[in-house]
Amino acid sequence: MIRSELQHGPKRIPDRRQINREHSPILANFVLYGSIILASWLPTLFVSVSMPIIPPLGYLMLVGWRLMRPGTMPSWIGLPLGAIDDLFSGQPFGSAILLWSLTMLAIEWFEARVPWRGFLQDWLAGAIAAASYVWLALLVSGAQIGVPILIATVPQLLLSVVLYPIIAAMVATLDKFRLMRIREVS
Repeated sequence: MIRSELQHGPKRIPDRRQINREHSPILANFVLYGSIILASWLPTLFVSVSMPIIPPLGYLMLVGWRLMRPGTMPSWIGLPLGAIDDLFSGQPFGSAILLWSLTMLAIEWFEARVPWRGFLQDWLAGAIAAASYVWLALLVSGAQIGVPILIATVPQLLLSVVLYPIIAAMVATLDKFRLMRIREVS
């Protein structure tokens, strides 16, 4: 063996799969924002007959991305994504803009207070956000609020809370795809 190999260890040969590979900023942004927009559009495919059952998937995806990957989205992104959700959801225009922007600010506040947290704290924060969103969206919609309509929103609320771990798993999978290294063209 050569003396330098004895002192510093054997030379590492770079893995061929890693040569000329970089993260694509286009792919990273497209997967991040495209998944939220697609999730906002998805509930329009389902028809609910007499009461709201389908949870606000776009909102849950926004909360999932924000809680799972804190530094990926700026705080102001609630405005344009909320506007897109308003176009798909049928809510009065501006309701998702307001609620999504307030959510982004609330999550910023939450992260400043609880910087080290686990999955259960994220699930609790997602559940509180989903419950607040469902009931505040009901308030903003202009519907006559009474006991029957509050009871009718309970299945949507419960489904939103139960769906958060699935959304978090989807965000983790999409994040791996988003950060995939692709060949850099010179």
